[in-house]
Amino acid sequence: MAMVVVAGGVNVDIGARCAEKLRMKDSNPGCVRTHLGGVGRNIAHNLALLGVETELMTALGGDEHAKSVRAACAAQGIGLAHALRVPEGRTSTYVYISDAQGDMAVAVSDMAICERLTPDYFAENLALLNAAALVVADTNLPEASLAYLAGHLRVPLFIDPVSVAKAEKLAGLLPSIHTLKPNAAEAELLSGVPVVDRNSARRAARRLIDLGVKRVFLSLGKEGFLAAAEDETVWQPAPEAQVVSTTGAGDALMAAIAWAYLRGENLTRTAALGAAAAAITIECAETISPDLGAEAVLARAETEYA
Repeated sequence: MAMVVVAGGVNVDIGARCAEKLRMKDSNPGCVRTHLGGVGRNIAHNLALLGVETELMTALGGDEHAKSVRAACAAQGIGLAHALRVPEGRTSTYVYISDAQGDMAVAVSDMAICERLTPDYFAENLALLNAAALVVADTNLPEASLAYLAGHLRVPLFIDPVSVAKAEKLAGLLPSIHTLKPNAAEAELLSGVPVVDRNSARRAARRLIDLGVKRVFLSLGKEGFLAAAEDETVWQPAPEAQVVSTTGAGDALMAAIAWAYLRGENLTRTAALGAAAAAITIECAETISPDLGAEAVLARAETEYA
């Protein structure tokens, strides 16, 4: 199968969950866990689990966190040969504290190193990018770098908007985006159409298609998602699953959408495979399900979405 390049963020996530009621400005007993995250890295990890040769273009500092990222990516089969090394920089880190119920109370995101992923960096690696079957980018990249990719790639560009604030970077780039995977708020920002239900989601997706995006996968959370192309619209209900954690489901969905494109699947089949990948992920407590794989996704899709 052809190679995919993922350009985006890597985070070292440090999460603390209080054992009892959270007391601010005090020491709280609880549990602290460290794991790797970042939208770009998560998508790359899921692609690797689906059997896709994957190269991750990101920025790593000169700290111990960078060593952890390199070791993990090597074990997961994710290429980092073209990642930017910033010896004096801090690898992107996200620290959050949750209350006893697991709801996030406060967080600090240190992603300044992503600003080093400049257009010059991507220009130096343009041959690699255009040798890929497709490029997946997240909006942790600087706006100028997203514009560079939009203007210089000869292969399809898939975009994960990440958040409403970061999705604003895409406003002038829609005609250059092959596949866009927004949630309702991101789609509303980019289309100008308020998204409150399936009908308004259809209008927003159609507006994005009219603005130049070739395909839109618009998520309505627990209701499901809408897949749209120029001449087709598919409503994909939320997967039947025993929900353990929804964290990471969107990253699995994007990876499966890219994988389905490599397989030459049509829109309906792509939506089914994406839903299957999301279902497998939300049944796991981890952000990336170790059960995800090509055979598992295909079997789940055949069973539930045939």
